[in-house]
Formats: sequence, C-alpha cells, structure tokens
Amino acid sequence: MSTFVVFDLEFTSWPRALEQDWSAPGQLREIVQIGALRLREDCTVVEEYEALVRPPVNTELSSYFTELTGISQHDVDRDGLPAAEALGDFLGFCRDQTVLSYGNDMVVLGENVGWARARGEQLKHSFLDAAFVNIRPWLNAVAPPTAAANVGRLWSVLGLPKPVSGQEHSALFDCYSFAAALSHLRTAGTPLPEGCR
Repeated sequence: MSTFVVFDLEFTSWPRALEQDWSAPGQLREIVQIGALRLREDCTVVEEYEALVRPPVNTELSSYFTELTGISQHDVDRDGLPAAEALGDFLGFCRDQTVLSYGNDMVVLGENVGWARARGEQLKHSFLDAAFVNIRPWLNAVAPPTAAANVGRLWSVLGLPKPVSGQEHSALFDCYSFAAALSHLRTAGTPLPEGCR
C-alpha cells in the first residue's frame, strides 16, 4: 500500500508578523518545530516525525511565539537540533513521497533550506526528492467550512472528535488535525488528490 506525508511547521513569529508578512527588520520565518505523519491511502498513521529546531538567527524566541505554541526557550535550548540536521532528517522522512501542507509551509521549508545552504551547511537529503503540494485550496473547495480555519482547527470545524491530546499550533497536533480532516473527507466519499491514493 502506498503512503504519503502531511506536515506542519511552527516558525518564529512576533505580534502582527503575519499581517505584515514577516517584513519587519530581522523577522525571518525560522523553523522551530517540525511535525509530520506518514499516512496510508486510508489515512491511518504509519509513522510520526517530530523535531524541535534551534533557529540560528533569532536564537531567542519571542514571548508571543511561546504563548502561541507552548514551546519555551528552555525546550529549544535543551532539545532543539541544529537547523541543517533537522531539515535533512525531515527531508529524509519525506523522500519519494507526496508531501501535503495546509498552506505555504513548503515555502517556509524552502526558505530555511536555502538559508542553511547559504551558511555553507550540508543537508543529508534534498528538497527535490519529494513532491510538495499545498492542498489548502482543494480542501477549502471541497469542505467550505474549513476556509477560515487554521490547520489545527480542521477537526473542530468539521465536527470531528479531537484526534489526539494537545493543542493547535503544536506541529504534530496540527498534523493529526489535518489527517483527521482528510480521513473524514475520504470516508464521506470525496476522492483525495492524486498522490494520496
């Protein structure tokens, strides 16, 4: 049976950064947490991937980011991987897979890969070894109530049971919310996009 991956990122942020598209000086969308699930065609989970990442430029997390995600400076200092290591490991998890995001997370991933390479760091795997697809437009079209929801709320706006313990803006929780939405749509008879079946 073939598999595919869903993933979510948490990245550095500050008050109004989203509205300003991270345009203030020094505001880079540096990855702090990566979550991913490898799913079977029936949307059951085969494998999880989760990593904390130490952002190399904005090394001190904003209080806004910590309040939003629950990720503390202590967590990142203690458990965070160097960016190139985490990116390489994650790209290895995605190798030869269709990889789905709910939004522009693949753009943020690409930015972080580019910055690592610009710093002269080597990644174990390539961004080009997987097929990254933003399926938010498709999902919003087939399930209109999701249009205003972030990935961590998909389960809620579709009236589904909470998929796992945790909270939105935790990358792995958001992946389970994403997977629950896909499973619900598949069970309801909506064919999933090519690469997921």
